[in-house]
Formats: sequence, C-alpha cells, structure tokens
Amino acid sequence: MLNDMSSPIDSKGLPALEARLREDLSFLNYPDKAWVPQREGVSDVVIIGGGMCGNLAWFALKSGGIHNVRVLDRAAEGQEGPWLGYARMETLRSPKTLTGPAYGHGSLTFQAWYRAQFGTNAWGELDKIPRPMWMDYLCWYRKVLGIPVENGVSVDRVEPEGDLLRLTVSGAQSGEILTRKLVFATGRDGTGGPNIPDFIKEVPRHLWAHSADDIDFATLKDKRVAVIGVGASAVDNSAEALEHGAAEARHLIRRKEMPTINKMMGIGSYGFTAGYAALPNEWRWRFMQYSFATQTPSPRGSTLRVSRHPNAYFHFGKATTSIEQQGDAAVVHFADGTSYEADFVILGTGFVIDPMARTEFGDTASEILLWQDVYVPPVGEESGDLGRFPYLNSDFSFREKHPGKAPWLNNVYCFNFGASASLGKVSGDIPGISDGASWLTRAIAASLYGEDVQAQWQRMQDYDTPELLGDEWEPTELDATAQSQEGKVA
Repeated sequence: MLNDMSSPIDSKGLPALEARLREDLSFLNYPDKAWVPQREGVSDVVIIGGGMCGNLAWFALKSGGIHNVRVLDRAAEGQEGPWLGYARMETLRSPKTLTGPAYGHGSLTFQAWYRAQFGTNAWGELDKIPRPMWMDYLCWYRKVLGIPVENGVSVDRVEPEGDLLRLTVSGAQSGEILTRKLVFATGRDGTGGPNIPDFIKEVPRHLWAHSADDIDFATLKDKRVAVIGVGASAVDNSAEALEHGAAEARHLIRRKEMPTINKMMGIGSYGFTAGYAALPNEWRWRFMQYSFATQTPSPRGSTLRVSRHPNAYFHFGKATTSIEQQGDAAVVHFADGTSYEADFVILGTGFVIDPMARTEFGDTASEILLWQDVYVPPVGEESGDLGRFPYLNSDFSFREKHPGKAPWLNNVYCFNFGASASLGKVSGDIPGISDGASWLTRAIAASLYGEDVQAQWQRMQDYDTPELLGDEWEPTELDATAQSQEGKVA
C-alpha cells in the first residue's frame, strides 16, 4: 500500500483536500493556544512580505501560539512576490516533488493541490511546475490557511520606540505601527536591490532595463536586443524578447565558457541545511564563494527556449566596459576592444546584497554588521559581493556593527535571500524554506518568552484551576493499632 500513489482526494477536488487539511491540523491542535502577554496597540510580530516566505512565517508563528501577527505587502492581492512580475521563466527550476512551504503537512504541498485538481496520471506526466501555476498554488495556500495579508501597504521606515519598533507605513494604510519583532520576508532583493553596473548609469532609461523591471516586450519587436549575462533571469528575458519579435537577441557574456553545473545541487541534503549555519566562518564563506564563482547555470529548458530561435546568439569573453548612447542606439564596448550596437539593453546582472540600500533603516543601515566586517578571506577566495551580505545571528536577526549603537537591530529578522551567507539556503529557496521557518519561529518564541519572563512567572503563580476537586479521597487518622502493626513490621 505504501507504493500506491492514488488518493481518494484525486477524484474529489480541492474541497476534499481542504477538508482533510483542516482535519489534519485539528489533530495537531492547530493553532496552538496563544501564550504571549498582549500589549495594547502593539503587534508581537510584523512580517514585511506576503509571498511564500511571509505566508509561511505567519503559519509557523501561528502554529507556535504566536497569534498577534500582521503581514504587510505593498503589492496588490495575487501579485505578491516575483512570480507574475519579473520572474519570466516558463517553469520553476525546483523538482515538482519538493514540499516547499508545506511545513510538514502533506495535504498542504503543491503535489496534493495539483493532484486534487488534475489527478494522479496528470501528476505523473508533469515535468516541471509552470511558473503561473506556482502562484496559483501560493494564492490557495494563503486562502486555505486564512492568512490575513494586508495588501497595498508599504513600510517606509523602521525606528526604535523604547523596547519596541515603530514602522512608518503608506499606501492603503498610512501612519505608524508598533511591534516587538519585525521580519523582512522580502525575497530575492530583500536586503538590497537590482544590480545596476556603473557602465550603464549614464545611459538614458529608454534604452535599457534591468531584468527585474516591468518591461514592455511588445516594444522590442524588430529591435536589436543586447542581454548582459547568461544567468536564469538573462535567458528568460532574452526568450521573452525573441518571442515578441525582436530582430535578434545577443547574450554578451563576460565568462569564457557557459556555466553548466549547479554546484549547490551536489551537496543539497538535510545535513547541509542543518549543519551549514554551525560551521566556522571560513567554511561558510568557502561554500558560498565557490557557488558564486562557479555560477548557477540557467535551467536547460530556459536556455533551449532561447537557442531554438535562429536569431539568438551567445557571445563569450565579452566583458562590458562601457555603454554609450549614439543617436537612438546604445553602443556596448568590450574589454577586448570590440563593440556592438543595440536598440535596447537588458541587464541580466542579478541582485546586489547591500543593507545600506534599504531605505527603511535610514542612517542605521550603516550599523548593520556585514561579512566584510568580520572575515578576511584567503587569496583566491575573495568576493566583494559576498562580503556585503549581513553577518547574522543564528536566529536570523541582524547584528550591530558597533555594540550599543543600534541594539534594536536584534529585533529585526532577515528571513530572505540576504540570510544565505550566514545561515544557508533556508529563507528563500523552495527546498529548505520550511526548515528556516521552524528555526525562525523557535527563535522569536524564545525571545518573546525571555522578555516576558516576569509576566510568565506571575501567570504561573496566578494559575488556580484545580485538577483535583477534593472529593477524590477521604483523610483518615493513623490509629494506635495501625501504628503498632507498623512497628512489628519494622
């Protein structure tokens, strides 16, 4: 029976799956009882980001009895995260069987959701998860769990307010929010932003875009498109341009050869997930720097999506040194002395990790401790990009660079890509996200309990619900006969 992949839910649709999920959660006493002493007008936790990481963080906290939690997202409902925005791949890279944000609940997995609607046979035939379908799944995840995401709300500033944090918000809501803990569940660019190289900053904006921008690909019909880079986002944007009728798309690639091996796949395991954060600095740096240096290749399907076009080109050894406007065109100059004239340039240059780029922190951003502040790598392992990652505590919280300057940073948690150098792939990538949420929840719970220890002690003393009601026994005197018998036995 264990090998039988059929399920009665396959033929009964989502209502049956949702009923099973509710029953499973009830068996596990979800949600756990609320135990955090409440403060009037104060949230226990605010989560910035209502995508995969933010929704999972809410579910994990709720499961742990932390109920006074708000989730804010500046996007409209159903548009959270990159999936219907700058993510332009046809399918996810991750295997379809990964459990992702299910948090240990089989009936909350993508597989259960898919099979409930399309059946076991369709699941067997599915290769990779279509990107828009993943967003459909995340919307269902939010709906079935009743996650109260507040959309259209932007957090503009974070500042200390005594032992609390004061958030200044705008958009659908404006004003201030007080909270004890703050979680940045802000995805790939959550601790920085798009990487915009200096060589293009003087070029007029109508001639270029970053792969994370909202690009009107229809305007690229019959245009010569230059794509800087050959990573996943670069090839996905190249494919979109070609599919919208671009005259040509030329990948201009600094490397001499195409990256073909995802080194992280070779060590992916529960051991790596659990053990990476406990390694000394030199080993954590070595693993992550090697991954950066070898570069994760674009998915095979995405690359074929580009190369099937006869007007797609891959040019290696073309390190861009400068780009200048000439009339209506952008001329790209390379380190080897050659150049290429394009009608439009797309930067597939990824994201930069730079906490100082996060305006929410104001001047305090410069007080966030970075890897470059604590570790000098040996010759051959240098990496400026990796050095700008925040050097986090083991609970995802930020550290202050100068003790005493910004102690409130310990109440701000980096549950996004920025945590990967310190804690591994547990706060953004699908495979380890539930493990990361478990760590985060345990850490926040421990911190809240420790801060409220006096109130918890008082709660223990004040508790007066008896388990014995007094009618379970009857007191008797130890008479002389019983005492005498006791003496004889002795």
